[in-house]
Amino acid sequence: MSSSAFTLVTAAEEHTRELPMSPYAFGAIAMVAFLALLGVLWFFRGVATKVATGGAHGTHASAGHHDAHADHQGSHH
Repeated sequence: MSSSAFTLVTAAEEHTRELPMSPYAFGAIAMVAFLALLGVLWFFRGVATKVATGGAHGTHASAGHHDAHADHQGSHH
């Protein structure tokens, strides 16, 4: 029984496959991918707030609301 288990283990070791690149290359690709996703996330920062408040070009914002906003900005100067 132990001799057949040994042959199974040695047969399994013979069928291992090499990686197409070094493990460090896989890590570098993963890091670049995560940084790219972070860049996309950073690009859309604050969009939810702009959408909720109507943004600079909001179609549902009334003219009176825009004038009140302009007066509010002027009072800080």
